[in-house]
Amino acid sequence: MKYNFDEIVNRRGTYSIKWDGGEVLKKWKFAERYDEETIPLFTADMDLPVPQPVVDALHRTVDHRIFGYSVVPDAYYEAIQGWFKRHHDWEIGKEEIVYCPGTVHAIFAAVRTFTQPGDGVIIQRPVYPPFTMAIEKNGRTVVNNALMQGEDGRYEIDFEDFEAKAKEPSTTMFILCNPHNPTGRIFRPAELKRMADICRDNGVLIIADEIHGDLIRRSETFVPIAKVAGEGTPIVTCTAINKTFNLAGLHCTNLVIPDKELREKFVQSLGSAAATPFTYSALIAAYNEGEDWLEQLKEYIDDTLEFVLAFLRERMPKVKAVMPEGTYILWMDFRGYGLTPKEVHDRIYNRANVLLEDGERFGEEGLGFQRICLPSPRPLIREALERIAREFEDVKE
Repeated sequence: MKYNFDEIVNRRGTYSIKWDGGEVLKKWKFAERYDEETIPLFTADMDLPVPQPVVDALHRTVDHRIFGYSVVPDAYYEAIQGWFKRHHDWEIGKEEIVYCPGTVHAIFAAVRTFTQPGDGVIIQRPVYPPFTMAIEKNGRTVVNNALMQGEDGRYEIDFEDFEAKAKEPSTTMFILCNPHNPTGRIFRPAELKRMADICRDNGVLIIADEIHGDLIRRSETFVPIAKVAGEGTPIVTCTAINKTFNLAGLHCTNLVIPDKELREKFVQSLGSAAATPFTYSALIAAYNEGEDWLEQLKEYIDDTLEFVLAFLRERMPKVKAVMPEGTYILWMDFRGYGLTPKEVHDRIYNRANVLLEDGERFGEEGLGFQRICLPSPRPLIREALERIAREFEDVKE
């Protein structure tokens, strides 16, 4: 079927953190202002309807009228295996798949399970803020291998620094984000292999957050790090339907842990973690019947990104941004205006009444940047950009 992603669906009154969570967002200090006119584009969930086969599967589950304890059906594992084989040529054993209620939950659990207090954990800032939280709240030490931004805006890995930090005896884990959030980089197989080799040679466990791996540009290819890493490289890969199919509210992350010892240790540490029948129904339908929807979605997001970049060039040329290779996130550099991050924040969040995410939340490398999530109807994106542009028209050279 043909999907109309320009349709604006009213999400208010549906328990949405984006659209109903104003008081919580103020408490978290995301924004000072939040009202009925706020346009929230700060979080990575879509304002777009999910695939119809998923809706139909959930209706069938509801119509049964009994929602008791559930057992994982074979069809669940087979759907996961089939998806990754078809889309990434990645063979996954059924026994390697471990369910977890969410990716952030999984990363917190992995840090707690596989490291000791005081251990160093490598991350590559600017990066998704919960990585830092998972490390610090578990009493571990952040080891920052900051990505380097070139003159063209593209980010690269500082491999000399990465290797030096991996060699530190206290460093025991590396949390990879690929495609990278917020920069949008898709790391190439050679880059992934080099990082994997360094980690294997220095006894560093890789936790790979690859949940944006299906959301890539028309011309791009995503390769899971587990496919290119050498034999014996310890890797725990996080996969999920939440980003690909806009199902974050169903809490469905699936870890791929080939190493039996690591897998058993993680399962024991995680404790009882079972999905609902809604989760099982949704995943099976999404992975088995959601490809047509995803192809249309990717076309729509690509066109939205091209629209936004063209808008910035015309109306806000001092904002620097490059087309992300993956994700539906745009990382925008406002430093060209010569304003402080606080002044930029005030113009966007309070005056324009558009809620993004301040770059400094992703590490000091993000000062002066803003992250915008763009999987929303294009008319809504256009309105948000028009509001923001008006608030920067008076900024002089």
